[in-house]
Amino acid sequence: MQPVSPEIFRQTLESMHIPNIASATIRQIAALAARLREPLGEDFIHLEMGNPGLPPSAVGIEAEREALLDGVAGTYPNIAGIPQLKEAGSDFLRAFFDIDIPARCIVPTVGSMQGTFTLFLLMGQRIPGKDTILFLDPGFPAQHNQVKLLGLGHRSVDIYDCRGEALEARLEEACADGKVSAIIYSNPNNPAWTNLTDTEYRILARIAEKHDILIMEDNAYLGMDFRRRYGIPFREPYIPTIAKYTDRCILLVSASKIFSYAGQRISMVCFNPAAADREYKFMRDFYEMPTLIDAYIFGVLYCASSGTAHSAQYAFARMLRHAVEGKLDFVADTREYGRRAALAKKLFLDNGFHLVYALDGKEPISDGFFFTVGYPGMTGSELQSDLLRYGISAISLPSTGSRQEGLRICVSMLNTPESFERLGQRLSQFHRDHPVK
Repeated sequence: MQPVSPEIFRQTLESMHIPNIASATIRQIAALAARLREPLGEDFIHLEMGNPGLPPSAVGIEAEREALLDGVAGTYPNIAGIPQLKEAGSDFLRAFFDIDIPARCIVPTVGSMQGTFTLFLLMGQRIPGKDTILFLDPGFPAQHNQVKLLGLGHRSVDIYDCRGEALEARLEEACADGKVSAIIYSNPNNPAWTNLTDTEYRILARIAEKHDILIMEDNAYLGMDFRRRYGIPFREPYIPTIAKYTDRCILLVSASKIFSYAGQRISMVCFNPAAADREYKFMRDFYEMPTLIDAYIFGVLYCASSGTAHSAQYAFARMLRHAVEGKLDFVADTREYGRRAALAKKLFLDNGFHLVYALDGKEPISDGFFFTVGYPGMTGSELQSDLLRYGISAISLPSTGSRQEGLRICVSMLNTPESFERLGQRLSQFHRDHPVK
């Protein structure tokens, strides 16, 4: 394979108006790879997109089909959600997290992207002077962009060097002026694949209580820390969650990864009752609805989409119900990502790369949907640009809020033996052409 020349690469960047590749969005990088496909002369290896690489749940498809045949497409959905989804969601949280969130506090959204966007809006409004979102980074780049789009304050704590007890001082420094309204993170982490510990959950809870902060926990990859045997309903070990430590929390649970149901854009926002029912002067004056959950459902979601598609709600409800009843082992189904990650990591490590976020506490990170890599002597943007020239597309760590140099690697699209073979060949060629000094 002949890599794309530096001149053609530069011209393509200019034609797409991408001045800084390190801050380009995931969709921009995918579009760039599509443009570079012709000069490369071969298909790209896509490690930038978090698309599920497994078939969608047949249980969901059948439930959605039944709902459509029953005529649900002819009526508007209830903005607060259909009872089947709200009740199944409540039971799912009890079965796998060991927490009690009533059905009334569960609200479907058009994917977690709509969930976080609409929540960020309310987080910036709920208390005058508290208009800043704090990210435990690295994190999902689109959520950073959502905060920017809404014009809210943005702060970041990179967990790279402040795990365990060290996290408290860093969070205290970020929150001391009282401007932070919410803290958001994903667990397992996108992209570092680290998992919060009991100590870190307790620190987050203390900070939330002390500074009147709401914790937004994105459970996009719930149960996918494959070192531990999660996924058996109503049995330990339960999936860890901040909800066991404080009632100042809102959880997001999406069907995209756990059920490979990303195309139907369905998730649920799960309010702790204390957070849902808290009254705010702003909500009363602006929305004429004093509680957070009413302002969210009837004030914000109504304007954003007038509810979530009926059929997708029926699909999500059926999948959650089958998981609760032990008929759908979503953790076993997604364990394939761990196998792919182990193979991909070896290919990178064998060709001079190193893991950036290598430890989860004191133990090596597990194999899952993401991992992070760096290359000696190269910044993240340099590495991203050069790998693109070799037909490998990934996003930079700075775009995730990280202060480290490197790339996020997503293994979901490595779905054939041939894709691993091509990845190995291109990494080997890259390594030969970029000898480590």
